[in-house]
Amino acid sequence: MLLSMTGYGRASSVYAGKTIIIEVRSLNSKFTDIRFKVPQSFRDKEHEMRKIITEKVERGKIDVSIDVKSMNGEGDYALNQSLFTKYYNELTELSKSLNMPQTDVMQSILRIPNVISSGDGDVDEEEWQAILDTLNEALTNFRSFRLAEGNAMEEDCKKRTKIISDLLNEVEPFEIERKERLRNKINKHMEEYVGKDNIDANRFEQEILYYLEKIDITEEKVRLAQHCKFFNEQLDKKESLKGRKLNFISQEMGREINTLGSKANSSDIQRIVVEMKDELEKIKEQVANTV
Repeated sequence: MLLSMTGYGRASSVYAGKTIIIEVRSLNSKFTDIRFKVPQSFRDKEHEMRKIITEKVERGKIDVSIDVKSMNGEGDYALNQSLFTKYYNELTELSKSLNMPQTDVMQSILRIPNVISSGDGDVDEEEWQAILDTLNEALTNFRSFRLAEGNAMEEDCKKRTKIISDLLNEVEPFEIERKERLRNKINKHMEEYVGKDNIDANRFEQEILYYLEKIDITEEKVRLAQHCKFFNEQLDKKESLKGRKLNFISQEMGREINTLGSKANSSDIQRIVVEMKDELEKIKEQVANTV
């Protein structure tokens, strides 16, 4: 089971003539970073909400928006007259000194933070419980969204891991060919520089074995196959927090693929390595977006 790092959840409810709308969004982040956009009257409740959210969202950059509106159109808002007057006087003086027209000054001031603020009345226990119920519903929808995206990502990762495994099986026929090609190449060079009649058969075989060991990729193939298997085993686990572990495994897969390329000594194997790298990069992109 994979969980996508990005997600969205929304829930709404009605309480005492008010509509409560809560939205939860998330983006990629190495840690849990929660930011709130809530009415002033809920500021003292942020700590409690943060605790609830932290327990349910694992990690990511989380934005939580809470909007409470009166259904009869009467909002609990207040105009900060002293602040409005201060801004008005300063902007009027500035426009005169710069010889600028005073157009829409009032509208501009009303958009400035804290000029219009929500009431600071206390939230009663029943209303707060309604907020919590709506928040938990939004978090449930949020997790469902993450899980749905995670399932699609998991299928894609499995598909690409299988492609890498299949490509690994294509390497073997070219291994035999490159060994024979290496033998013929060394033999040709020795005949040119030493002479066919002066070649020591035992020494020749020793040289062949030395170079064959240098380009042997058996260990890399075994380890890459093991990493692919281990990667899929982690995908199948029920735990949700495994993005970091999958990232580590994909890095190990990359090391083995790179070593295969450096030892290849074959254009056909190099082609296979390039295809493996392409699939692995797509896996890494998916893993980078998982919890």
